[in-house]
Amino acid sequence: MMDTPIAAMQPRRTLVLHRSSRLAPPMAVGGHGVWLVEQGGREVLDASGGAAVSCLGHQHPRIVAAIQAQAGKLCYAHTSFFTSEPAEALADELVGDAPGGLCQAYFVSGGSEAVEAALKLARQYFVEIGQTQRSHIVARRQSYHGNTLGALAAGGNAWRRAPYAPLLSPAFSHVSPAFAYREQRADEDEAGFVARLAAELEAEFQRLGPDTVAAFIAEPVVGATAGCVTAPAGYFQAVRAICDRHGALLILDEVMSGMGRTGTRHAWEQEGVAPNIQAVAKGLGGGYQPIGAVLVSERIVAAIEAGSGAFQHGHTYLAHPIACAAALEVQRVIREDRLLDNVIAMGGRLEEKLVERFGNHRHVGDIRGRGLFRAIELVADRATRDPFDPALQLNARIRKEAFARGLACYPSGGTADGRCGDHVLLAPPYIVSPAEVDLIVDRLGEAVDAAIASLR
Repeated sequence: MMDTPIAAMQPRRTLVLHRSSRLAPPMAVGGHGVWLVEQGGREVLDASGGAAVSCLGHQHPRIVAAIQAQAGKLCYAHTSFFTSEPAEALADELVGDAPGGLCQAYFVSGGSEAVEAALKLARQYFVEIGQTQRSHIVARRQSYHGNTLGALAAGGNAWRRAPYAPLLSPAFSHVSPAFAYREQRADEDEAGFVARLAAELEAEFQRLGPDTVAAFIAEPVVGATAGCVTAPAGYFQAVRAICDRHGALLILDEVMSGMGRTGTRHAWEQEGVAPNIQAVAKGLGGGYQPIGAVLVSERIVAAIEAGSGAFQHGHTYLAHPIACAAALEVQRVIREDRLLDNVIAMGGRLEEKLVERFGNHRHVGDIRGRGLFRAIELVADRATRDPFDPALQLNARIRKEAFARGLACYPSGGTADGRCGDHVLLAPPYIVSPAEVDLIVDRLGEAVDAAIASLR
């Protein structure tokens, strides 16, 4: 590892419309394992896998070889004419044993596309069976489902929605998140909290008209907007029961939390429920190619087969052969190398080290998550749980201080209510070692302290 000075965000001529229109990011030129290499040779520890994407780290030789081999055979064939060997093999890998009743896969190019397709599939299902009045989707505040308009409408983060509010469909409504640190009352135990959330969801079904609700959509572990929030015990069973009682579908968005990130291939396996429709991406292809997928239950497949016979939706790059070949090899490596065992073991170590470093920190209110999907929430006052003033941009300061120390992590704002609050999300690759876990926490600790000190 090189300790040359950081190539900080700086003005330079670029024809790329970057995330910031004022400053261009440093240039990444290589990677290996859990490390990224920027121009000039400095190495940065990728502690969040980008955005929980790089589950196998960078330049894994088996994945690179699989991409090269597929490119030498077939790069592209439009799905209105052909299927391909890697698409068929990847579907067999994901749903060949019908996990939770999911029996078919629909391959897209990312998470937002997967959620968009899932929403349209839910609507089409009810059209196919003659329940055309079902047009409402219930979601949760403080969830994120993607940036296309349908997915953004399903999401419940105020800051992300605000600029596009006039374009967002009124078919979506939102209930409280299952976010114990922020939402559970002092006089409630866990069961009472679940009961209140379930009652609120039931009331929303009744307000809309139970026979007008098509689906409830949720992240099993909330990712970007709130930072690795796990639901209280029994919550998803209660949600499943409400959906079943009223004939609505359950859509689970595992774009960030799925494909092994929490220690099981599907995050819902730890909740005791299975979805009717599931969205996956990120860890599906590990960043080696853009890919996402919708996994669909037999109930929906059968309705379409008996009705119109076709999902009325599509994109140019559906089931792209090279993307499917890359994702197939990613999933084979995870399975053959038993990397979920490492997710569980290193996830436990990461939690232990975070508690050791931040458990008594005066400005860390909560440490949460599951597997290699962990976060800390920053607060101005631990006793009151009051967040920092968002004008201070604490999360941006932490990002800058971490990067200066050779650590790429995922700090975000709006944690508490969509506008206020700061958290830092960690999602290192499944191949991370004990020494690298320790280094992540050490560097993050220094960055958090430096960022808070800069507020003074």
